[in-house]
Amino acid sequence: MSADVSALLNDLEKALRSEGHWVATPPSAEALSSHEPFCIDTLSFPQWLQWIYIPRLRAMIEHKSPLPTGSQIQPYAQEAFAAMHIDGVNLFPIIGRLDEAMS
Repeated sequence: MSADVSALLNDLEKALRSEGHWVATPPSAEALSSHEPFCIDTLSFPQWLQWIYIPRLRAMIEHKSPLPTGSQIQPYAQEAFAAMHIDGVNLFPIIGRLDEAMS
């Protein structure tokens, strides 16, 4: 499962980059330390993917820690992208496959 998730994370990063949602400047430490789900109060959903979701999963894989199960971020991704007027047609399949891989 870890190899599949790692490949999907790479695909997600590539898609975020190709669609212009990958940013070079990290958010503040305060923004990253939000206690709200998806850091909804401090980060956009693409920022959360880039600065929280992808790095945490990569760290878990690197340290051979068990990956979370029951991941269901695709419904939130659809809602968040719609609110931001982002066409997630290239992102939704990858996020869906990540959800499946960790179900």
